[in-house]
Amino acid sequence: MGQAIDAARSSRRRVAPRPWVGAIIVPSGEPEHAGFPGATDGRIGAHAEVVAIASAGAAAAGSTLYVTLEPCAHHGTTGPCADAVIAAGIARVVIGLTDPDTRVAGEGIARLRAAGIEVEVGVCADQVEAQLAPYLHHRRTGRPWVVLKLAASLDGRTAAPDGTSKWITGEQARLDAHRLRADSDAILVGAGTVRVDDPALTVRLPEDERNPDDTEPLRVVLGMAPPGAAIHPCLERSGELGPILDELGSLGVLQLMVEGGSSVAGAFHRAGLVNRYVVYLAPTLFGGEDGTPLFSGPGIASISELRHGRIVEMRRLGDDLRLDLEGM
Repeated sequence: MGQAIDAARSSRRRVAPRPWVGAIIVPSGEPEHAGFPGATDGRIGAHAEVVAIASAGAAAAGSTLYVTLEPCAHHGTTGPCADAVIAAGIARVVIGLTDPDTRVAGEGIARLRAAGIEVEVGVCADQVEAQLAPYLHHRRTGRPWVVLKLAASLDGRTAAPDGTSKWITGEQARLDAHRLRADSDAILVGAGTVRVDDPALTVRLPEDERNPDDTEPLRVVLGMAPPGAAIHPCLERSGELGPILDELGSLGVLQLMVEGGSSVAGAFHRAGLVNRYVVYLAPTLFGGEDGTPLFSGPGIASISELRHGRIVEMRRLGDDLRLDLEGM
């Protein structure tokens, strides 16, 4: 299953709003390393199971299939993967997670078992759940998985009193933020940030990290972007955040990256709409209270209202530190 998870990782940026799925076929009597891998392929529309079956050929008969997500049982852009597994003569299927999509939701597992195939569910489920978090959240709620990206000094400031804010973090952290953009289907900022910084919000990655079929994330502005701003073309919206997330979910946005500024960040935080906080901390200090804080607007009134989340990942990026928090 670990190999299947690794295979899935390679397809993420090509397949949304479909799930990025990995599969490994291990022929009967063969060691694990002899498996035939497959990953969801956005270019040809094939699902991971079908790619792996094609790779294995006749060796698929009597084999074990490891797949991160339940094989589908409906006609969509492709035929049902459960039927392909049955037709290939696979004897055993090991699944990471049941697919919450209402068109699947256990039907693929039921079809495999009805055909006499041994099925095991829940192997490495926590790892698959983490890898597919945006897809799973979207299918369960209809809304995107919201990632709030913040970059600050150690004393929690994002800009100087005169509004300047570029290059608080170093080159490695900035590159990592572009990878986060590439993993997102849409990026959202406030109109104030557009007026001050005029960001293009494009993905800039090294040549060896680009895929020929990569597309730029949808750009979303809370408010109105000035004519001629670099962010055009963009989606401009105002009003309550919940309906905006509902609309983005209906457009197939699985992951929304919120880049701020502090007013927008504070609004998402106070509304409890952030699924993951990605905070880049630079080894620098503004040294006073007049710089721009991470969030603007009212905070909690009492320590009893303080919400505690959990740090799910922490790593160094050059001289900077990336902290990922959830459960806030």
